[in-house]
Order: sequence, then structure tokens, then C-alpha cells
Amino acid sequence: MMQEEIIVSGFGGQGTLFAGQVLALAAMDHGHQVTWIPSYGPEMRGGKARCTTIISDETIGSPVVRRPSLAIVMNIPSMEAFAEAVKPEGVLVVNSSLVPQRCEREDIRALHIPATEVATEMGEVRLANMICLGALMQARPVVTPAQILEALEAHLPSRHRALLGLNRDALERGAALASAALSESSIGGPR
Repeated sequence: MMQEEIIVSGFGGQGTLFAGQVLALAAMDHGHQVTWIPSYGPEMRGGKARCTTIISDETIGSPVVRRPSLAIVMNIPSMEAFAEAVKPEGVLVVNSSLVPQRCEREDIRALHIPATEVATEMGEVRLANMICLGALMQARPVVTPAQILEALEAHLPSRHRALLGLNRDALERGAALASAALSESSIGGPR
């Protein structure tokens, strides 16, 4: 049985909820059982924002995630909250543009991806979430980048359709950054 429990966490405005939702939609559109639960503070931007997404081949017993198998952390408070919570042999994607500390755990794969920096170079800082999502799916392909793009095409509101190409490019950049990081490290190996 395949079941992945994913937390995407950052602050409002970073697209953390959207990244988890797109992942859930891509999995659901391809026959998986999913849950997606957002959690955010009262602030519109700048407050805490996170979501949990569970993807499974079978019925999901509970939507609560305490020990995720996969996590994306977009800021320092998220790193502090979730780096130690990832299950052994899990994957942690760290937005190293905003999180200077390194994950020292040797029982997980920690990928330090300069997502905000790369997104800014691409001309749209809001793409950092898709860069991190592309990196995560490269490290643990729960769904494929093509399935994520299909979900974006199927579910993205018409007012945002002009961003499909940029989202595709961001996913590809994240996957390439993860490939480079994965070739340099392995669980228990050099970081």
C-alpha cells in the first residue's frame, strides 16, 4: 500500500496552501484517495500558513498528520516546527533562500533548494512553491510533473491560466535542482 503524508508550510502569500492543493488534485485526478486540510492564521499575508495532504491507494483512516513522510518548509518557523517531525527515510525540501540553517538529520533526505532566489530570477517570486513541489516530486514521485500540470490545466481559474507556462518551468527547475542535490547526497551520506 502506498500512503504519503505531506506537510507544506510557510507564511501566507508563499503559496503553501496552493502547492498542497495542486498535489491533492493531481493525485485525485489519477485515482488516488486524498485529503487536503489547510491551516492558516488570521493574517492575509505574512502569517502562518500550512496544509496537510495525504495521498493513498486505499481509504484514508484519518486526515491528521503528526509525522509526515514528506515536507516542504518555506521559512524558518516551518523548519523549526517540522524538520524533526519527518519520518525516517522521508524527504524534507527546504527553501534555503529563506532558511539558512541546514538539516543535520542523516535518516532523511534533506534537499536545500534556493526556491525564492530561483523564482525571483524567473521573474515571479510566487513560483517558489512550484519550485519546491517540483523538487519534492523529483525526490519522491508520488505524482509526476505531467500530472501536476494536468491538474493545473484542469483546475486553475481562467484568470491565472497565463501562468501555466511559468508553473511548468518552475516545476522543471525544482526537479533539476533536486536531481543535482540528490546526486550529491544520499541518506546517511554527505550533505
